[in-house]
Amino acid sequence: MDLMNRIFHEFLDNVAFLGHIVSAEGIMIDPAKGEAITKWPRPTSVTEIYSDASKKGLGCVLMQHGKVIAYALRQLKPYEVNYPTHDLELAAVVFALMIWRHYLYGESCDVFTDHKSL
Repeated sequence: MDLMNRIFHEFLDNVAFLGHIVSAEGIMIDPAKGEAITKWPRPTSVTEIYSDASKKGLGCVLMQHGKVIAYALRQLKPYEVNYPTHDLELAAVVFALMIWRHYLYGESCDVFTDHKSL
């Protein structure tokens, strides 16, 4: 290893490795890889969330362009079984927003539920 450092020290100012540039200054992202990410087009269609609740659990669907992106569901906790219907429907909406917050942060979305008062 010492021989390699002495011989190749002049030639290895920076090394491209797994999409990163390793140099004496530190580790940086390869500019070619970063450029592809910054040029990625932002979605123009509205994201839609459909949520529903029952006496057994909460469920929701994340959709864009009329196609499903993700599903999520969970069972009710023992203390949630006694909640009224409008609280369960709101819990389903909150559950969906918490699960997919990384998709929805900074974006507008439409939330659809089958409960009229919400």
